[in-house]
Amino acid sequence: MSEARFFQVRSVHGKNYREHKGMFYNKKFAPGAPNPKVARFTTGKYRDDYDFMFKLVSEGRVQIRHNALEAARVAASKKVALIGEEAFYLKVVTYPHLVLRENKMIATAGADRLQEGMRKAFGKPIGLAARVDIGDTVLELSLKAENYEKGKEAMKAASTKLPMKTKMEILKLEHAAAAPEPAVASA
Repeated sequence: MSEARFFQVRSVHGKNYREHKGMFYNKKFAPGAPNPKVARFTTGKYRDDYDFMFKLVSEGRVQIRHNALEAARVAASKKVALIGEEAFYLKVVTYPHLVLRENKMIATAGADRLQEGMRKAFGKPIGLAARVDIGDTVLELSLKAENYEKGKEAMKAASTKLPMKTKMEILKLEHAAAAPEPAVASA
């Protein structure tokens, strides 16, 4: 009789680029390193009279690839673009400094004669990533009180594009009260 054996299947998609491993490898020392895919780090119009600031905060210690940062920015921007370009301010706080490398291997017949294996296995630059710790802010969105629900939707859409669990912090912004004009004494 054969016995049924159960085993756990883990999803490991992109895991080798998600975890912190090795030394930080700066773009300054990597010739041929690509530029970040994040098109704009700030979107909308900055003003001092916004009522709320939404922050997307990391709950994991991961590396976020630059294309994931761009996808999160675009997802959030699409949700709040409906209220108008002048009615919000979106900022990508983290910057992808880390250069990701890959030792590309050939997977065809006769490849064993062409490649070196682990000899000279430093790898070529393939992309950029941002290292994020627990509690680091990834995105910030400022907007007025009447667009509160749109802000929540935008941050929820952006969080689905990132490779870790996130939480949303909502801060009520205080406005500086206008100083009263000094009384003019008549002589």
